[in-house]
Amino acid sequence: MSTIQTEGKDEALWEIAKKRASFRSHLVVYVIINAFLWGMYLFSGHSVTDDTSRFPWPLWTTLGWGLGLAFHFAGAYVFHNSNSVEREYEKLKNKH
Repeated sequence: MSTIQTEGKDEALWEIAKKRASFRSHLVVYVIINAFLWGMYLFSGHSVTDDTSRFPWPLWTTLGWGLGLAFHFAGAYVFHNSNSVEREYEKLKNKH
């Protein structure tokens, strides 16, 4: 097992890179598992053309997990500023 050396690397950028790599792994697992669940649903004889009154059960996992994936995306790509606590502290310090 090798240890990744972070010497000489910007810590903030390294943390952002780790979050984004983690998100991409999460996305791949999400796509694979949900494709499997939808395939299982469609090939088990409960396709949407058979009975329109049946609710497709894989939709629950797709939507629920998708919500978690959306938050993971936001943490990795939108709200990735690791200095937000420091900035908030500075604002409070300057206010007083």
